[in-house]
Parts: sequence; C-alpha cells; structure tokens
Amino acid sequence: MGARRPGRRRRGAGVTGDRNRDERRGAGRSGGGDQRRAAGRAGRRPGPTVDSARRAAYDAVAAVHRDDAFANLVLPALLTERGLHGRDAAFATELTYGTLRALGTLDAVLASASGREVERIDPPARDALRLGAYQLLHTRVPAHAAVSASVDLVHSVAPGAAGFANAVLRRVAERDLDAWVAELAPSADTDPVGHLAVAYSHPRWIVRAFLDALDGDVGETTRLLIEDNERPPVHLAARPGRIDAVTLADETGGAPGAFSPYAVYLPGGAPGELPAVAQGRAHVQDEGSQLVAAALVAAPLEGPDVRWLDLCAGPGGKAGLLGALAAQRGAAVTAVEVAEHRARLVEQAVRGLPVTVRAVDGRTVGADPDLPAGGFDRVLVDAPCTGLGSLRRRPESRWRRQPSDLPPLTRLQRELLGAALRAVRPGGVVAYVTCSPHTVETHVTVTESARRSDVPVDFVDARPLLPAGMPGLGDGPTVQLWPHRHGTDAMFLAVLRREGAA
Repeated sequence: MGARRPGRRRRGAGVTGDRNRDERRGAGRSGGGDQRRAAGRAGRRPGPTVDSARRAAYDAVAAVHRDDAFANLVLPALLTERGLHGRDAAFATELTYGTLRALGTLDAVLASASGREVERIDPPARDALRLGAYQLLHTRVPAHAAVSASVDLVHSVAPGAAGFANAVLRRVAERDLDAWVAELAPSADTDPVGHLAVAYSHPRWIVRAFLDALDGDVGETTRLLIEDNERPPVHLAARPGRIDAVTLADETGGAPGAFSPYAVYLPGGAPGELPAVAQGRAHVQDEGSQLVAAALVAAPLEGPDVRWLDLCAGPGGKAGLLGALAAQRGAAVTAVEVAEHRARLVEQAVRGLPVTVRAVDGRTVGADPDLPAGGFDRVLVDAPCTGLGSLRRRPESRWRRQPSDLPPLTRLQRELLGAALRAVRPGGVVAYVTCSPHTVETHVTVTESARRSDVPVDFVDARPLLPAGMPGLGDGPTVQLWPHRHGTDAMFLAVLRREGAA
C-alpha cells in the first residue's frame, strides 16, 4: 500500500520517554517502596507494582469488554477517581483508546505469537496482553519496559498467566508492526478487503461498506481507515446569539473551525470544565453535526418559518444549536426523544432556549396532538444508526456492531423519515441525517422512503446549503461528509421538500 499506519512508535513520545525514566529510577510515585517494606514486615514477598496509568487503562479496557461500557464514559471517571493528571492521564488515555482502535490487529498478532486464538486466553490476561502489544507496536515505550510492565500487570490480574504473558510479549517484540502485518494480512492484490481489515484494524464488513460508499476506491478507503485510527480533536459549537466562534476560540485557547461558522477546535483538555460550556454559551459537538443542522436552517422556504421539529433529539447537541438559531429568527423548536433519560439530557442541553422537549415516540406524528401532521415548517431526522461514521470517537463500536444490526435499524430509519414527511407542511423541508456512510442507511433508506411516501416530495440539492468552498461534496443532491476529506465525522445529509404551497 505504501500508506502510513498511524501511531507506530510515534504518539505519546514525550510522555513515555519520561515515564520510563521514572520507572527505572524506582516506583516511589506509586507507592512501590512502601509496598515492599510492608510486605517485608509481614514476612512475605511483595507482588510487582503496577503503575497507576497502566492500571487505569487496563480497568477501562476491561470494563469495555466485560461490561459493555463506553470508554469515553468510564475512563474520565477512572482518571478523576485516581487523581491522574498531566502525563499520567495522557498516557492512560493513549493506551486505552489506542488499544481499542487497534484491537483487531493486536488480536491477530497475539494469536500468532501465542499459538492460540485470543478467545481461549483468560479475559484479564487477554486485555493486559493487548495493552502490552499496543505499547510494543504503536508507541515509543522501549520493548524491555513494555514487556516488564505488562507482565507485572498480568501478574496482578491473572497471576498464573505471568510466565505465558512474558513469552508471548517477547515474541511480539521480535517484529515491528509492518513486519507483523506483512506476515499476517491477506494479499492486497487478491483480498484487498481482508488486507485492509488486518492492516488498519477494522472488521471486514465495515471495510467493505466503506469501500462501497467510496465507489471502490482502495486508496481513498485506506486514507479513511488511517484517519479513523487517529485520535480526533474536540470540537465545540458556539451558540449563536450567546457567543461567536472567534470569541470562543480566544476564551478557550482553541482555533475557529474550517467550515462551520460555529465550530472551534480544541487542542485537548476537559471541555466540560470550560466556563462557556458550563454556562450554556457553547457545547461539545462534532463539526459535521453542526453543518447538517445548520443546512436544515439554510434551506430556502416560502411561507411561515416558525415551527421546527427535531424528531430524534437525544442527547441534545443538534437541538441546542437549532434552539439558538431559532431564538434569533423568532422560531420555536419541538424536540422529541423517546427515551426518558435521554429526554432529560435534551432538557439540560436546551435550557433557556425556545425548545419544548417531548418524551414520546417520533413515529406517532398525526396521532399525538403535539405532533400534528403537516404542523411544522422544518424537520430534522437525526436517525438512530450503526454509528460507523464516528468510529474514531467511539473505537469500541467497530467491534460491537454487526451486519445483523442493519435490518432493524433501517426499518426504524424509514419509519422515522416517513413520520417526518407527514409532519412537515406542504412547501416545508426535511433533513434526513445519519452518522454512517453505509449505503443501506443512507441512499437506500432515503430513496425508498421518498418513493413510498404518502405525500409527494422532491430532493433539494444539499451542497449549496453547506459553506462555500467545501471540497469533496460529490454530485448531489445528497452529501456525504468524511473524516479524511473534511475532518468531521462521516455524516450523511439528504434534504427533501414536501410538494405544494404553504
């Protein structure tokens, strides 16, 4: 391929070099000396000391696999609970997210090095081995330090497997990542999907879906997979009428976004602790999500423009941006979320904005007096989907999703889009959005829904509704955003207008 696999011996360089010097000088920071003295007084040999950053990363990865936890929720809690900051927090974060992203390739390497399928390895030892293999193949941690620290970790969580872990990791360390991929990946000429799956750590079916969505372009699919494996920046949305992007960037130390007039890119940190976010002047939201919500508002409309509907509002990011825009234009938003706990999140997100939250099923349009048929001028359908467009932000999702998830999801998507088309008035517009590039969730769903709709609709060219100068928007009328083209999640947008006068 000739393409770079991100992260190998690169990311976290400044962290790991200092950390390894600290480890060689002694484990005083993590209480190793006290542990050894206490064990000596008790007349027994101490166990190995595991540094706090690696232990936090292990606990996060184990929770993801054992409890179906989400890394973006469990890891921050662990870092806070254990008082990890600065280099330690950065190292734990790199190990956690990097291991989850690289899991497919790591498992292939571990299976070869151990001579057994990874499913046959005891789960605690397996996760510790994954963390060790990640350090060996993707970071600048010296091999001897990665092996030693990982064996200590295995000893603490699965004592009987320490010798096994030592042997396996020493075999892993015999080759670099490129050499392992060359040995284990199928031929790029005869099996390009299988090669990309191993080389860039994505399930085969997802690679195939990306390849189909990119018209079979292997080179561009490779660039997408590379970008999927990079840690994305934090994006903020400046809420219009409360703060502008330039002021928000100055206040937070960020930079205005490339495309959305509301976007600010942060270099890192904890965005929830920012005063602008805490005070409701901004919120965390991928730039792609900002763009598709703003596109709905930018669509030309004849007649009244005061009743907007967000049909799938949880957790509230798009409802918050729509609410801020509605406040400037004298409009009001009805935000619908079927799950009550997510509806409460929406209420928190839109506090002080002209948004009414309803905890009901959006498919009840026409049967619910708060959701009258033909009662809205603009409707957003941010439909539940596989989330394949945000795998860089949710790395565990690529291993949890299965092709069998598609039929029930696409059925729900068509039902919700059908409800949206009933909800919009003649002359009004509907934006159908998914955070997935899978053609079944995008083009097939929207085309079939429009064809089967009880009300006549036309497609609106979505490209002019996005900022001028955006590259790679295709031939229209729909738009697919991409991480490797636009630096956003892979958001899909289709805009439909209900035929007839207002």
